[in-house]
Parts: sequence; C-alpha cells; structure tokens
Amino acid sequence: MLIASGLAWAQNITCDCDPARPETMKVRACSLTNEAERQPAGIEFFFLKDNNPRKPNRWLILPRSRREGMHTMSQLSPEERTRLWTAAIGKAKELFGGEWGLAYNGEKVRTQCHLHVHIGRFIRAAETGGYSVVRSVAEIPARPVEGIWIHPVNGALHVHTGEQITETVLVR
Repeated sequence: MLIASGLAWAQNITCDCDPARPETMKVRACSLTNEAERQPAGIEFFFLKDNNPRKPNRWLILPRSRREGMHTMSQLSPEERTRLWTAAIGKAKELFGGEWGLAYNGEKVRTQCHLHVHIGRFIRAAETGGYSVVRSVAEIPARPVEGIWIHPVNGALHVHTGEQITETVLVR
C-alpha cells in the first residue's frame, strides 16, 4: 500500500523547476535542481551526501546542468552518460572499495525532477538473475522510463534493468 501510494504520487510529479521563478524551487521535487543551481559553473557533475536520515550511508551524483521537466538518463548523450557513470564508479570505489553499487530509480517512482544516481554499498543478497554483463561503462544502456542498478563482479559490471525502484539494493 505504501509503495503504491508513493508510486501514484511520483507518476503525478510536476517538474516546473525554474530558477527565474523562485517559488517553483521551494517544492520538494525541485530541491536537487536547487542544489545544482548552487554549484559553480564549469563543472559537469557534483556529489552530495544524501540528506535523508534513513539513508546515512548514501551519496548522490548529479549533473550540474538542468533540463526542462523531468531530467532523465535517456536525455543525456552517450558521451555524457559515460562520463557520469565513470565519475559515479570512481566515487563509489573511493567510498566502498569493491562493495559498491549504483542505483537510478525509474521515472515512475522518482520524487525529484533533477537526474541523480544513488551511490552506496551493494547488498550482495540483492543479486538476481536478469542482468547484462558489461566490461565498459559506455555499454550501460539508458532505456526511457526504466530504472537501473549496477555493481561490480569479477572485473565486469552486472547491469540490472527493467525495474522502477532500484535503490533498495544499497545499504541504507
């Protein structure tokens, strides 16, 4: 029931984040856009410690640039996605060694307009079938609407797609 109500809210999210209209930046859905606007010009990505007290061990990576409406992974060029995933993996390794995971929630459950990827310690028991094995971040797909979660295995990456809620594979 709780997940269903969250899903219903996320599907109705309005992404009218406009720095030229400060009142739009005060809504929860625009809080990450607001953070991006505070970052210095000239950087492509930045990291934030997740401020949710229920996720004390999580970090986020976000692009500095803003897009109209919901900012999605599929809107990034392949080169931008490669740089985003490369930076996220670098930070994940720095924080969690070989036990890292990355999670991007699907568009139907997102509660923030600005694109962001969760960085955390991977819960090994969360491993399921139905993944692709890739050796290069350039191979990570960006399917519209879907979420994605990634973790390392034997020098490669397991890339799980087709889900909406993905961040549950990371330690809170």
